[in-house]
Amino acid sequence: MGFSIRLSPEEKKLAESYAKLHSFSLGEAFRRALFEKIEDEYDVAIAAEAYAEYVKQGENSRPIADLWEECGL
Repeated sequence: MGFSIRLSPEEKKLAESYAKLHSFSLGEAFRRALFEKIEDEYDVAIAAEAYAEYVKQGENSRPIADLWEECGL
């Protein structure tokens, strides 16, 4: 599947520099950036969902020093 993106000359120069720096084609640089962004947003959504469930269940955190003491550290 192909697509086109309109970029200002400055944006195009920046994108080309990024791609060149990482030895990617321009298309590969955009593909990687897109999927990295999607993965990051998915991770944030999953974390928020897990935290909401944690709070809903009435769980409480404890100081890390308590864990260290429990482990004999």
